[in-house]
Amino acid sequence: MTATVTTDRLTVTTDRLTRVPGLLYGGDWNPEQWPEQVWAEDVKLMAEAGVNLVTVGVFSWARLQPDADSWDFGWLDRLFDLCHRHGVAVDLATATASPPAWLVRAHPELLPVTADGVRLEFGSRQHYCPSSPAYREAAVRLTRALAERYRHHPALALWHIHNEYGDHVQECFCPDSAVDFRRWLRERHGGIEELNRSWGTAFWSQRYTSFEQIEPPRTAPGPVNPTQLLDWRRFCSDALLALHRAEKAVLDEVSPGVPVTTNFMSMLKALDYWEWSRHEDLVSDDAYPDPADPRAHVNAAMNYDLMRSLKGGRPWLLMEQAPSAVSWRPVNVPKRPGLYRLWSLQALARGADGVLHFQWRASVAGAEKFHSAMLPHRGTAARGWQETVRLGAELRRLGEIAGSRLRGRAAVLLDWDSWWALELDDHPSARMRWPELLRPWYAALHERGVTVDFVPPTAGLDGYPLVLAPNLYLLDTATADRLTAYVRDGGRLVCGPFSGIADRHDHIHPGGHPGPLRELLGIVVDEHWPIPDGATTAVRLDGAAPDGPRSDGAEAHAEPHGADLRAERWSEWIETEGAETLARYASGTLAGLPAVTRNRLGAGTAWYLSCHLGADTGRVLDLPLAEAGVGAELPDLPADVEATRRHAADGRQYLFLLNHGGVERRVPLDTPGTDLLTGAATGDAVTLAPLGAAVLRLPAAEERP
Repeated sequence: MTATVTTDRLTVTTDRLTRVPGLLYGGDWNPEQWPEQVWAEDVKLMAEAGVNLVTVGVFSWARLQPDADSWDFGWLDRLFDLCHRHGVAVDLATATASPPAWLVRAHPELLPVTADGVRLEFGSRQHYCPSSPAYREAAVRLTRALAERYRHHPALALWHIHNEYGDHVQECFCPDSAVDFRRWLRERHGGIEELNRSWGTAFWSQRYTSFEQIEPPRTAPGPVNPTQLLDWRRFCSDALLALHRAEKAVLDEVSPGVPVTTNFMSMLKALDYWEWSRHEDLVSDDAYPDPADPRAHVNAAMNYDLMRSLKGGRPWLLMEQAPSAVSWRPVNVPKRPGLYRLWSLQALARGADGVLHFQWRASVAGAEKFHSAMLPHRGTAARGWQETVRLGAELRRLGEIAGSRLRGRAAVLLDWDSWWALELDDHPSARMRWPELLRPWYAALHERGVTVDFVPPTAGLDGYPLVLAPNLYLLDTATADRLTAYVRDGGRLVCGPFSGIADRHDHIHPGGHPGPLRELLGIVVDEHWPIPDGATTAVRLDGAAPDGPRSDGAEAHAEPHGADLRAERWSEWIETEGAETLARYASGTLAGLPAVTRNRLGAGTAWYLSCHLGADTGRVLDLPLAEAGVGAELPDLPADVEATRRHAADGRQYLFLLNHGGVERRVPLDTPGTDLLTGAATGDAVTLAPLGAAVLRLPAAEERP
């Protein structure tokens, strides 16, 4: 159902990002870097390029507030009026990501301090302590001043709080942070004895008798209490979120009805985006895939699926991308012709309703002067400008897809608590890192054309025939019970290694690993067996027929008997307790022991991969995929072609076909449609040039012949 919020200014529809019709197109505009006579040229060129939304004010605090008692809104007033006259909507940033020099010198205590006690200086950005009262008071004051001045301006379409929280400063170890950390601990644990139990302070004589004895986990002589570190990670995410919520409270009070966002940074470890997204009206993301990486589009697809999933499938906004090269990698490779367009369409294919950029006009000074822009240094004669205009025209032709959705047929469990705990020190191997564990699983599904949703551990799993958990190091019994019920009711769960190890306090579950998953998986782990760097262990997949026919009627795929795979980084000595063995270790000390198992429970099955199979992961996942009847959006999808399907409320479908390869591909179609990019009707197939794309409008089911 579509919900609306009506105010005296506008009506915001929950399935649409803003009041701006169609897809959003534009980027960061920093007019304070240019003489005002340039602004008129900018808006004229924006009209030529089809720009309908610009982000303004991201780093304008010093211009907006020259000192503690002065404000300068005149230039921003003129800019708003100019945008409105030319039909360009404004995403107004609160400018709080870069405190001005006068504020820093008046309150030097707001500068962040490292774990080693070094106070970071002014001269970059995000130079503030998240727990600083002086910073928070000044940021909220600025946000209120902006909201009161521009809340009724007809150009205002979106509020943009701060910029890329956690990009440069994710934690601070100053006295203000210590006070805030103690407050947070009191709220979380209640009394000091409960904290002692949670932190396991009987170890190494770390017992506390008062919260005042607790400090942030600054640099210490040896390993720091792991539960303290885990709570610190939770606190740091919450401390930054508290800043965001303080600004959002002002905007919700003063400027109700105008949606509010802050730009995320894809799959960022530092911030629990499940919690953050609860406080966003819409999710927006900054994404910078590396053009030098031939597989960058796979990682981008993974991040975009997460952004879509954070609001339960609602459309999201690509707030920043680079039109060509960035300026901050050791080697900044430009996007070859056609790649910028293809990657922009990929964001739409994964549920975005707009593509914005950093930035509109290329800067001539500062740290990002070599960063590409929609309007490059060479101006309208540049190759990049031609691509800017072309993409704008194509997005106008795709406007009808705005508000449509897509849903994955497989779900991936992502838990920030578990991620943080997994990567703490003093584990059997430092090579077990969540992104590296996740990517081969996701890449296997992407290669097979399977669309994925991410879900938190608290989510309901109804409607997903297959759930993947590449790692659940930290797992409470409630989550284990939900997974068990899901499998008993007919679901298929695939769980990766080093899972079910610890509870929410990072205490080892009693009774052996995998703790509360032991009955569900039908196995017990006797010993973890990390694989040294550079070494691999052979795994022999004996072959297993899927449990029943595929729901789509296709022939089930199974590996031939005796197929050899290679495990890297990790393996485990496991024994079955009811599970059947589908693969065994074929070399080393573990030779002959189970490596991959399947346990039937109720109407469903639970699979366990006790090793990290890297690029071979997909050869194992083919079995549960077939068993669950989960396949590609299109049968016979050629290599390098990505296919997703967005669904509109009227029953229409929009099929995106993206060729990430270097050769032409012919894609067979199950339903003819109309390519919105060209206006041409399709037959039984579409031919895609290298880096080519098609966006097909397919009729609703009742309209098909």
